[in-house]
Order: sequence, then structure tokens, then C-alpha cells
Amino acid sequence: MKKLEAVIFDWAGTTVDYGCFAPVQAFAEVFKAFGIEPTMEEVREPMGMLKRDHIKTMLAMPRIRTLWEEKYGRPSGEADIDSLYQMFEGKLMSILENFTDIKPGVLETVKILREKGISIGSTTGYTDGMMEIVVKKAEEHGYKPDAWFSPDSTNKLGRPYPYMIYRNMEAFAVSSADGVVKVGDTVSDIKEGKSAGVFSIGIIEGSSEMGLSREEYDSLTGEEKSRRAALVTAKYAEAGADAVIHNMWDLIPLLKNIFIIE
Repeated sequence: MKKLEAVIFDWAGTTVDYGCFAPVQAFAEVFKAFGIEPTMEEVREPMGMLKRDHIKTMLAMPRIRTLWEEKYGRPSGEADIDSLYQMFEGKLMSILENFTDIKPGVLETVKILREKGISIGSTTGYTDGMMEIVVKKAEEHGYKPDAWFSPDSTNKLGRPYPYMIYRNMEAFAVSSADGVVKVGDTVSDIKEGKSAGVFSIGIIEGSSEMGLSREEYDSLTGEEKSRRAALVTAKYAEAGADAVIHNMWDLIPLLKNIFIIE
């Protein structure tokens, strides 16, 4: 087994913002302002990407593309993407601080990893400006990774490109990708991890892929929780995930079976 050197977490939906609702709310409101009402599935499908790329991906979806052309009489272009993104950024910045509560098990898991000398890194689909808000509020709640990098740090090359993970690895001077783990709550997170050649883990509860608030999830029957978990697991598996965990409490036991943790 290889010695574990660093664990790199995503932010919204993985360590903060149970259900990843801040960007979802902002994306939905922006498209509605432009006369297009997206479904929650359409909003969440590109989750984890650089936010401008997320908007571009949504505009290319067949149903949304058709609605746009019917409304505006032409296909969407780069200027439209810029207009949507400008509005999105303002809306998200205005609500971000309300979506920074730490997810269950995160603080305890990070404490154990640090006690073992393992570095805590992070990547995100947010910009540096957005992260200034998120990082500050998360620290007030007790969570502060050793490093974080946004696509602003990698020439706008966000997920699924591996460069944000590489920046973390460089910051921690890890000996190889074999000793690094990526944990995230979207297909984009898994693809990012696989692109970087690191062990990639998807988390189910509170994830964007699950798309439920904690209250909604807790209200489900055991059978329905299992059914929805299976659907999320299948998405992660299709993206190439090396493992899937139900919640953060499952991370340490999993890692101890795969890596040397001193």
C-alpha cells in the first residue's frame, strides 16, 4: 500500500452547503430572468465546472437551446454567455455567505487526517472572489483547509482539467499522485481526479448529485434513500470513481483499507 500524503476536497456539496444549493439557486434565477426556466436536472448536470462553462453547457442542452432559439430567434453566443454569467456572479455573491455551513463529519474527519500528518487541500468551481466569501465564513464555522485553488489559479482551466489538483500537490510537495485522494460530490469532481491520476471518491449524502436538503433527505424512507444512493453511485461509477462513500464518516475507514496512514 502507498502512504497517504494529501486529501483534496471539493467545497459546496462536499464540505459545506449540504445539497449544493447556492449555485443551483443562482443559476435557476438567472435563466428565468432571461425567459428560460430550466429543470433542476438541467441545472445540476454540469455542477462542479467553472461557472461560465456551466452556463455554456446549459445553453447547449437540446431543450434549453430550442427554448432560447424560439425566444430570441437565434442561437446563443459568447455575448449571451457573458451576460448570463455577469448576472449569475452578482446573484451568487449576494447569497454565498448563507450557504457555508459545514457538512456533518467534516471537522472530525479533517482533525483525524491532520493528526496523521496528512495535508488537506481543496479545489472548486467558484472564482477567487467567490471563495473569499466562502473561505472566510467556513473558517468561522471551524473549517480551514491547508490550501485551496480555483480556476483563477490555472488560467481558467477548471474541471475536468487536473490543474487545480496539481497546484495542491505542488503546494504540499507530495512525492507522487499515488498518495493523493480527491473527494467530491459531482461527476466533474470525479473526472478531475481521474484526469490528475489520483484516487477519486464520490460522496452521496448532501451531494449535488443527490440534490436534496438535509431535511428532505432525512424524511426519506430507508428504501428510497437506498434507491437514490444507487442512482448517484452509478453516476460516479460511470465517471470512473475509484470508490463511493455515503457520508464523511465513511472516509477514514475507507482510506485505512487502501493507504498507509501512520
